[in-house]
Amino acid sequence: MTAVATPEQPRHTRIVATLGPATDPPEVLEAVLRAGVDVVRLNFSHGDPSAQVARGEAVRAMAAKIGREVGILADLPGPKIRIETFADGKVQLKAGARFDLVASLDAPPGDASQVGVSYLELPADVAPGDVLLLDDGLVQLQVDAVEGERIITTVLNDGVLSNRKGLNKQGGGLSLGAITERDRELIAVAAGMGVDFIAVSFCRSAEDMHEARRVARAHGSNAALVAKIERAEAIENLAEIVDASDVVMVARGDLGVEIGDAELPGLQKKIIREAVAREKVVITATQMLQSMVDSPMPTRAEVLDVANAVIDGTDAVMLSQESAAGSWPARAVETMARICRGAERQFAFETDFEKARRGLERADQAIAMATMFLCEHIGVRAVVAMTESGGTARYLSRFRSSVPIFAFSHHAAARRRMALMRDVFPMEYDSRGQTPREAARGSIRLLVEAGLLSPGDRVVFTSGEHMQTHGATNTLRLLEIGPDGHATGLGEL
Repeated sequence: MTAVATPEQPRHTRIVATLGPATDPPEVLEAVLRAGVDVVRLNFSHGDPSAQVARGEAVRAMAAKIGREVGILADLPGPKIRIETFADGKVQLKAGARFDLVASLDAPPGDASQVGVSYLELPADVAPGDVLLLDDGLVQLQVDAVEGERIITTVLNDGVLSNRKGLNKQGGGLSLGAITERDRELIAVAAGMGVDFIAVSFCRSAEDMHEARRVARAHGSNAALVAKIERAEAIENLAEIVDASDVVMVARGDLGVEIGDAELPGLQKKIIREAVAREKVVITATQMLQSMVDSPMPTRAEVLDVANAVIDGTDAVMLSQESAAGSWPARAVETMARICRGAERQFAFETDFEKARRGLERADQAIAMATMFLCEHIGVRAVVAMTESGGTARYLSRFRSSVPIFAFSHHAAARRRMALMRDVFPMEYDSRGQTPREAARGSIRLLVEAGLLSPGDRVVFTSGEHMQTHGATNTLRLLEIGPDGHATGLGEL
């Protein structure tokens, strides 16, 4: 039996950690996974894909060694617009100076007066008065004129600009699509690795997600699709993007650059609410513990940032540079886990069932709602769910609760996908050939033996009349654990 939590003080919020040079030593990778990582992120924007393949293989081996379910997320680079290189590596720009962007394959090496850009269609997407943001907004340019392939701008603030920095347009409006040819190649690589999640960068619409799903399925991948919300256009199309995705990521870096820092906190809450309401998993990401790249301790502001994301209802919080290239990768994970537990202890969700979704079309959705209603009203210690694909666990976890959901499946891929769901603790159990009652006895006995349940505890057990059938959950039982560790029925619905 494998699980994502220890018996003592389980953490309900999941942790995603980006792998990189800092985690490549086997002893560091082991320490990071043991510290509480539930899903690792492989950033295909950097380095050769073979390095990410090697990291994925190392994660699978290490997770098996330590007996934990760890998912793998492949993050596609997407159509990131970047400036090209400078003759001297970087330049100092002065406010009020002219600075040209040259959208040409033949652009000369950059200097203090100009630099090339990677997106050759940029002149068609901008107009006089637009503000362009470089290096996550540290350098701002106002467009004065567009002359052919040359965009003439005025520098708005002093700043240093170096090679290959990113470029955004304030307020959005760039027309390039989300799935590039490079992304298609990398989806094939990710499919060959058997990753559990594929993240689509800079998606603008539901069609971007549909396209990524078609490419993934064509390469034989059943990975869950993650929509990274980092464009202003994505906010305008948020509901349809969420519906077209399995997971949503609040990618606060580029999103904050495009829509402005002042709007970001409110949008984070909106995206999380929308995802949970539409029964999708949600990750909050970017610079959550940024100071821990160099420091062994986070700032108080970072602690509050992580805690607020937990209180907002996010399923997972993510480490980027902190784990991939920082000096303290394992400590960053431990810190994240500690903050999550603290926020969970101090803040209890109360589900308003009057506002719960009406007109449910699926039996497993209705069973999930009834289960969580019981949890809220009669003092249930845990939910035990038999699931094939993890769908039942996902529906259960949309009702934020302090009650742990122990989700049993014999499918390793399903358990790894469930590792990203808040409140869900994936467990290995082979119920093939068993009746629902036999599966209930067997799974609950394992939880008692592991110290996760005790005599006298009440649990809700959910399953389908026909085991091993996807989406067939249609039964719940209220059980109580007797002195001998066996479950006895208190009722059935």
